[in-house]
Order: sequence, then structure tokens, then C-alpha cells
Amino acid sequence: SIKLFEKIGRKMELTQAGKDILPHIETILQATEQINNYGKSLSEITGVLRVAIPDSILIYTMQPFIQSFLHKAPGVQLVINSLQSSEVNQAVMDGTADIGVNCEKDSYPDTIIHKNLGTYRALLVASPFANSNLLDFITPHQHKPFSLICNEPDGFYQLEMNKYLAEKDIILNPYMKVQSIEAVKRCVMNNLGIAVVPSYSVVEELKNGSLMLIKTELDEKRYNSIYLYHKNKWISPQMELALNLLKQFIGID
Repeated sequence: SIKLFEKIGRKMELTQAGKDILPHIETILQATEQINNYGKSLSEITGVLRVAIPDSILIYTMQPFIQSFLHKAPGVQLVINSLQSSEVNQAVMDGTADIGVNCEKDSYPDTIIHKNLGTYRALLVASPFANSNLLDFITPHQHKPFSLICNEPDGFYQLEMNKYLAEKDIILNPYMKVQSIEAVKRCVMNNLGIAVVPSYSVVEELKNGSLMLIKTELDEKRYNSIYLYHKNKWISPQMELALNLLKQFIGID
């Protein structure tokens, strides 16, 4: 017999043998799914589609995609995992996600196919109750009494803002990390700090005045949103449908 799992602490994890065998198991499961769905229309197919995505994209842009997918393939179980942006690539690489939707990265492994969906901006925002005399983020060599609030310290646009502030020699208090983009916004609204957030996540708040824009030289910089999948992944009917719907609905900005 082959030991596939081992207990590490309180968790059960795959052994190296389990990791080696997993691709063969997935091939068998894919073949079974192909047989079960042979000759069926989209409305008749069954199976599972697993999508990994940061919560900012899930909350603010994915609803039309989800609605259309469930309408066209009602027999497919759609599993959407909200992950940190840094974890989306890994989920696609290790097979726990069929498709990843993410903000751009500096580089991707050769085993990952990635394509652009659209572009977005990242904006620095503050509470309307913040001291307006302290909101100059253009002039260099300043020390600001603000914390930068974030849910993904390693997010691409977050790193770009950090680089901008360092180049400007604009020094802030230590950053504060929270669990979600909604928590970030709520903290900023309550004047607990400032934050850099995707433009699509603060449209309503900027309109109704519950958040205000802090001007920086990055305001018009465009970032790519992308979808990605493993190059060895079998493109099932539900996966093909999802890729087409992503291109149709998730052209951010």
C-alpha cells in the first residue's frame, strides 16, 4: 500500500507519494467527466469549476459573470475561493483552482497561461474628516501622521505605492493590516488611516463623499487584470464557458 496522507501537527497533508500520484488521479477524474458529459449541451453538463480570485474583484466585478455562468450551465457546481492575490497563482499551479482571476504580477511561471482581461487604476483615499493640510502626497521629503491600511501588503498596486512613497521620501506610520477590502474601506471612512485601493472598489464612496481622493502621481497609472490557468489543464466545457464569460464581463474599468 502507498501512504498518501500524513498528519503534520493538526493537519492532514499529502505525502510526496500523494503529490506524485495526484496528477494521475486528476487525469482519471477528467476522463470520467468527459465520458459523463459526452454529447451533452452546456445546460445538461455536470461537474465542478473552481475559481480562485481576490476578494476585491469577487465583490465588485464578478456578479454578472456568476449570474450568466449559472444560467448557462446550471448543472455545474461553481466553487469560488476568495484568496489573497499572492495565493491565486499557487492555487492554479497546484490544481486546487481551474482558473485564477487576479491583478497583474511581475512574472509568471512557464507552466501558467495568463491573458489580460482589462485595466484598472489604484487610488489613494482618505476619510473626509482627515486634516486636508496633511494630504499633499506630491511634494517630497515629508513625514505624515497616517498609517497605510491594507488587506494585501504584497499586492501589486500596494507595492507600487510603497515604491512611489519611498522615491518621494514620504514617510508614514507603520502600516495596519486587515482581512478584507471592505474592512480597509471602513477603517479609512472612520479616519483610522489612508489606503490605496482599486478604483472599481470605491466608485460609490467617492461619489457620495464617504471617501475622498488623495492626489498622487500614480492616479492615471493603469494596471492589468488577468485570468490564468495551467497550460496542461484540460479545457472542459464549463471551463471554456467561464473563460469566454470572463472576457465578456470582467473588463475592469
